[in-house]
Amino acid sequence: MKILVLKETDKYEKRVAISPEVTKKLIEMGFDVLVEKDAGKESGMVDDAYEAAGAKIVKDAKTMLPEADIIPHVAPISIEELQGTKENVILMSLLKPYSNQELLKKLANHKVTSIALEMIPRISRAQAMDVLSSQSNLAGYKAVVDAASEYGRAMPLMMTAAGTIAPARVLVIGAGVAGLQAIATARRLGSIVSAFDVRAVAKEQVESLGANFVEVESTETGDGSGGYAKEMSDEYKQRQSEKLASVIKTQDIIITTAQIPGKKAPILITADMAKSMRPGSIIVDLAVESGGNCELAEFGKTVVKNGVKIIGHANILSSIAQDASQVFAKNVLNLLKIMMNKGGNAVELNFEDEIIKGACLTHGGSIIHPGFGEKI
Repeated sequence: MKILVLKETDKYEKRVAISPEVTKKLIEMGFDVLVEKDAGKESGMVDDAYEAAGAKIVKDAKTMLPEADIIPHVAPISIEELQGTKENVILMSLLKPYSNQELLKKLANHKVTSIALEMIPRISRAQAMDVLSSQSNLAGYKAVVDAASEYGRAMPLMMTAAGTIAPARVLVIGAGVAGLQAIATARRLGSIVSAFDVRAVAKEQVESLGANFVEVESTETGDGSGGYAKEMSDEYKQRQSEKLASVIKTQDIIITTAQIPGKKAPILITADMAKSMRPGSIIVDLAVESGGNCELAEFGKTVVKNGVKIIGHANILSSIAQDASQVFAKNVLNLLKIMMNKGGNAVELNFEDEIIKGACLTHGGSIIHPGFGEKI
């Protein structure tokens, strides 16, 4: 079976779906790996490294599309890029299905078997193939590093002969994978860290990392299915807004990570809240791609409002593309391992497997996932 690795075409995307290290393992499993020329260049993975791992570099990927059995990809791919593929070619990619349902219809019509990597269920057996977790972990780390770089002061407490430098105060909003890594990174840099999350289960996790948990007095909790947060009532949102307003004005750096699958990211930092921060403060909005948690954040831009710098990376993972690509590729490899048949010589989709059932969106000309539609 042939795996074709395409060069990403999204202007913000520097990652690549398969690394040279994973290429070698795929070849050991019996796959032929074809890599489009310069596919890994933006993530520091050169063609020579792929060739050394046993891959074949192809200058014109379009000529190889009819031969491809599996196409791993990072960003959602256009149907035009798949013209010429064989029936039921397997596409493994982030697809953003909630906001990209027109693409799902096109994939079904084109008879592509599409696996949305972000839809892999968050169960113990799927941890090694959980792309969202591996990428969010790096995003949380990079958000703090970027904030520290932009912050015009030191992060830790420093005792000097010339006087004492107070530590930075960091607030992390959203204590999922990205948020917890942001907490840990900010703590390692010596900051005083607080965190907020609507999910009651997050309190213990936050405090175990040495951060203070910001609580809203309410009997309502935001614990949703699959470890995600659910949308809260208007009454809770009012209490939450009042609590955050009182905390935000005392912070030097804020990292926001709060998102709800299938919905626009909730606005948690209003313009007035941002303006209440001291000049020189930093906000990094990791939810800016889905609308943003900060009212003043702008997609793909760093803006300064009332002396507060608000960072809205278009794709923060592209700024740490090499490591992000390495772990992404390993996630894909681990998913492929469970898709192999008993003989270990071909990929066969078992639609009774809860991982495949949860992540496979289109197959045989239909949208087969119950959450996204019926036969085209």
